[in-house]
Amino acid sequence: MELSKLTMRQAAAALAAKECSSVELCGNYLDRAARLDPKLGAFLHLDRADVLAQAADADQRRRSGAALGPFDGVPIAIKDNMTVKGQPCTCASKILANYTATYDATAVRKLKENGLVLFGRANMDEFAMGSTCENSAFKPAHNPWDVERVPGGSSGGSAVAVAAAMAPAALGSDTGGSIRQPAGFCGVVGMKPSYGRVSRYGLVAFASSLDQIGPLTRDVGDTAALLEMICGNDPLDSTSLPDGAKGFVAAVENAGDDLKGVRVGLPKEYFGGEGMDADVKAALDKAIAKLQELGAELVEVTLPRSKHAIATYYVVATAEASANLARFDAVRYGVRSPDANNLLDCYLKSRGKGFGSEVKRRILLGTFVLSSGYYDAYYSRAQKARTLIRQDFERAFAACDVIFAPASPTLPFKLGEVTDPVQMYLADIFTISANLAGICGLSLPVDMARGLPIGAQFLGPAMGENAVLRAARVLEKSRAVRDFVPNL
Repeated sequence: MELSKLTMRQAAAALAAKECSSVELCGNYLDRAARLDPKLGAFLHLDRADVLAQAADADQRRRSGAALGPFDGVPIAIKDNMTVKGQPCTCASKILANYTATYDATAVRKLKENGLVLFGRANMDEFAMGSTCENSAFKPAHNPWDVERVPGGSSGGSAVAVAAAMAPAALGSDTGGSIRQPAGFCGVVGMKPSYGRVSRYGLVAFASSLDQIGPLTRDVGDTAALLEMICGNDPLDSTSLPDGAKGFVAAVENAGDDLKGVRVGLPKEYFGGEGMDADVKAALDKAIAKLQELGAELVEVTLPRSKHAIATYYVVATAEASANLARFDAVRYGVRSPDANNLLDCYLKSRGKGFGSEVKRRILLGTFVLSSGYYDAYYSRAQKARTLIRQDFERAFAACDVIFAPASPTLPFKLGEVTDPVQMYLADIFTISANLAGICGLSLPVDMARGLPIGAQFLGPAMGENAVLRAARVLEKSRAVRDFVPNL
């Protein structure tokens, strides 16, 4: 049994059947990470002794008949913007290089309550601002299918860890596609739940009305299992939704082999325009044909305001980032410039040296759109446009059950290839709208081209995770390419 190629559920079954121990399982992943991560850059921090201590505790619980659940002892990587008590939480930024978290994020606490082994801090774009994982202050992450290419971002490290089989699962965060886009680039499954489904308590905020924690895994079944663990109301998060029906695992297990009776919407704005790579378009066309073969009713829908999504997003997100990142002042925590002679110096020099260029760019833009004289012209209008975008989705979901769309308009590009920030922002053109509307979405690999995976996404209405998971599982079972694992 090749332990590193197991899904999260297969690893849990192996532990239950005593085919391996958690120490053996985690040791295998640690050895693989020690061999591969120097060239992939998936982890910013990975404490072997701590991981093995957690695994030993899990083994002891299983021996005494007190396992915390079926996944007790299974490792999971955590994106470096979620707090884990006693571990670093740098957000891949120099300004937090010396910060150690003093509490657990709610999603992390729920993982601990289920006995999962917290396996390292996954690399990311600084403060989750980026689409390539090149904006990390410490090192870029590399795509395991081609190390000269980007893995996508900002949850690039989480996607790389799963794709390269250095961990069976990971948590990421999605503000404008930061789970789904790297999942597509790396050939794994990644899901952004509906806004409010998963508590944001302990997630270092980028844009509070857009951020959402979600899973990255090897297959749809693992995504459902992990989502069921971390979802739920949290009194520590004022935006947390009341507990609703979950049944994510059941939706996958009972998915069946066809999509008869399922209406799949195809947005004409996504498939009728320019800008999509020929390879991506060919893969999506094949997937659409497969959906029809599986019995789905294909319905053309329209999202007329999608052309305004990028502009709307980069006003809303940067405004919220400007407000959220004001707390990093080097007074209460974080790296403080030794050259500061007074309080203003402390602010200016610490933030000037501590933040990277992309973070500074977004803070400046956000401060501008919130400033006197420009608030109504930009931020207020962007919020109105956001409402119209959400209404477009509501009308579309009145005509269909799920929407099928590309995860990215291109294949993974080479590191350093895209230097224009605006061009980089366009990489999220198909994912941003879901965050603005607060709906759910799941990216899964559907094909390969030029040795690189191609992802597509299913979008569902708010609280519509079950329909998305079911459709994704049926397509996953039927696809021609079954095993998306790079040869490393």
